Amino acid sequence: MAAVLVAALLVFPGAVPNAVGRVGSLLETFLPWLGLAVPVLLALAARRRSAVALGAALVPLAAWCVLFAVPSLTHTDRPYDLTAVQHNVDDANPDPSGTARALLRARPDVIALEELTPAALPEYARALAAEYPHHATAGTVGLWSRHPLSDVRPLDIKPEGIPAGWQRGLRATARTPHGEVAVYVAHLPSVRIGAGGLRSAWRDESAGLLGAALDAEPLDRVILLGDLNGTLDDRGLRPVTAHVTGPRSRFAFSWPETFPLARIDHVLTREATVTDVWTLPATGSDHLPIGSRIRL
Repeated sequence: MAAVLVAALLVFPGAVPNAVGRVGSLLETFLPWLGLAVPVLLALAARRRSAVALGAALVPLAAWCVLFAVPSLTHTDRPYDLTAVQHNVDDANPDPSGTARALLRARPDVIALEELTPAALPEYARALAAEYPHHATAGTVGLWSRHPLSDVRPLDIKPEGIPAGWQRGLRATARTPHGEVAVYVAHLPSVRIGAGGLRSAWRDESAGLLGAALDAEPLDRVILLGDLNGTLDDRGLRPVTAHVTGPRSRFAFSWPETFPLARIDHVLTREATVTDVWTLPATGSDHLPIGSRIRL
């Protein structure tokens, strides 16, 4: 019975309601880690020497492999046109210049940063200026590009209950050799996990505003880079994932840096494909940077 329940939760996490404590979203956030139940089930089956129990334990194992292992291990060597890096640099980062230099090693075409502070911004700008002559900032988010940027504007994704002055989004048009691409940078509000479950109301409201902006975007090709404070499985991000999609891999966990549990930093696209995603080495942030290759 336990094996069937684990398999059902893996395949149908949306069946778990969000009415109390947003338990459904909490499950979806850490869904890959549900696979840790499989070794326990296999050990219990071996201890009981039960072929039936062993067969039952193989059901969630198969489900986990199909959902997570196979997409992550499939390597297609597909061509790509752009490399992008997304990083929440942490507003308490002790080494902004070193962090910027670390991101440069990936040789990206575009870099999106969140949690930029007024004190640290000049350091990032100086470190990136030589290779990224085009850049834009809005509040605490920024975009650096090898390609010219135009039609740059702040993006209003502020939930109603947050005080004025909160600015965590921008939109720009990048003129790449492959045509114009709308590039969005967003940092959605944090979620909190406590005795009452998952608190994500502001994050969900902000996701709705971001989704509406993406829906209204006139350019066909879109790249969204940002710390969305949720995984792609989390139903709270559905207003966003209805308009942009991510890579097949569900790993490349980016947070927390000391023991990554989930990828809440994303590079998502419309009318383009993320062909690869990976984590870069740790910087002075509590997030790991995310690198990605994009086929336009």
